[in-house]
Amino acid sequence: MEMAEQLVVLKQEALEKIEAAQDVKQLNDVRVAYLGKKGPITDLLKGMGKLPNEERPKMGALVNEVRGEVQQVLETKMTALEEKAVEEQLAKETIDVTLPGRTVKVGNSHPLTRVTEEIENLFIGMGYEVVEGPEVEKDYYNFEALNLPKGHPARDMQDTFYISEEILMRTHTSPVQARTMEEKDGASIRIICPGKVFRRDSDDATHSHQFNQIEGLVIGENIRMSDLKGTLDIFAKKMFGDEREIRLRPSYFPFTEPSVEMDISCFKCGGKGCNVCKNTGWIEILGAGMVHPNVLEKAGYDPKKVTGFAFGMGQERIAMLRYGVDDIRDFYTNDVRFLEQFQRAED
Repeated sequence: MEMAEQLVVLKQEALEKIEAAQDVKQLNDVRVAYLGKKGPITDLLKGMGKLPNEERPKMGALVNEVRGEVQQVLETKMTALEEKAVEEQLAKETIDVTLPGRTVKVGNSHPLTRVTEEIENLFIGMGYEVVEGPEVEKDYYNFEALNLPKGHPARDMQDTFYISEEILMRTHTSPVQARTMEEKDGASIRIICPGKVFRRDSDDATHSHQFNQIEGLVIGENIRMSDLKGTLDIFAKKMFGDEREIRLRPSYFPFTEPSVEMDISCFKCGGKGCNVCKNTGWIEILGAGMVHPNVLEKAGYDPKKVTGFAFGMGQERIAMLRYGVDDIRDFYTNDVRFLEQFQRAED
């Protein structure tokens, strides 16, 4: 078969296969097969040297014409296939903007965090400073500076995690008060001290080996028991409602004298008696008292010139009463079903 006839046959085959190609990959295979370095059209160009001199220009022009025509048709088909592929992809990825959006769950504050922040905001508004201290504490600040020398029987009131004879996990946030009094060097103080504390309690519905406390301390001239009562009255009304009443009962704490425990009128029955207040009409909330003169003196204050009051409460107890939680362990088990209740209740 002459070269011209071969070119006509190759051209026809190439055009037919280009027409039959269904996607870009098939079309690329046709291009490589007919126009590649090892394709038949390239082979014909390589065989031009065997032709007589007078035929070479004519055959060369014919080969280039066929090659160019196949190339043109192939590029046109390639463009069409690429556009088709893009259209198919767009059709598959079409977004229906009329569909309702997906609800994104937003994080929510833990109930203990809410209670802590609310108490902090209340006392900050009353001019208090928020002060924190170490959870791993010295025996001196946890006990001795608070009128609890070694061997004092009241130490048994707080079963302690000891790391060594002099180092322990703090049993209350009162060491922060002791450190602050030492640092202030006789100056007036108005602080609250929130944080985690640790005691060797068996975990049950109302006890935990780790829990939270917020303690308050005010020291200055002419600080009286009536100032303490007024402060606690404001606190009770803010946390449990304006209709709440408070009462102070005599108690004992080594670092305060006199010492009291504060009750609030039951917010469920209004003082008539129910299961929440154990039919007494009152609910115990916190302990407080006037700072013991020994504590003031140990910190460098003159008990004859200054006085002070202190109070302490557990956020878990406040939260349990406020939200009707009957098991303290619910705050720590990270059950999303429990935590979601507070979002629904307050959002």
